[in-house]
Amino acid sequence: MKPWIALALLACAAAVQAEEHSEKQTRADIERHRAMAAAHEAAAKCLEAGKGHEACRKELQAACKNLAIGKYCGMKHVH
Repeated sequence: MKPWIALALLACAAAVQAEEHSEKQTRADIERHRAMAAAHEAAAKCLEAGKGHEACRKELQAACKNLAIGKYCGMKHVH
């Protein structure tokens, strides 16, 4: 088999595998996104209430524990 044919077949197989999600996995992704959105909305309200960045960051970290990768729940600011 020519190397480029093997590479093309491998790429196709990888693309098909990447697109396959079960209904249960899709539902779990939806729930995680909603939970992250709620955590970020709560962080915004915390800041609006004047609690300060450090207190709000700690609340966000607690809300996102075991929910997203990283300590900022999938979002990190430049400051």
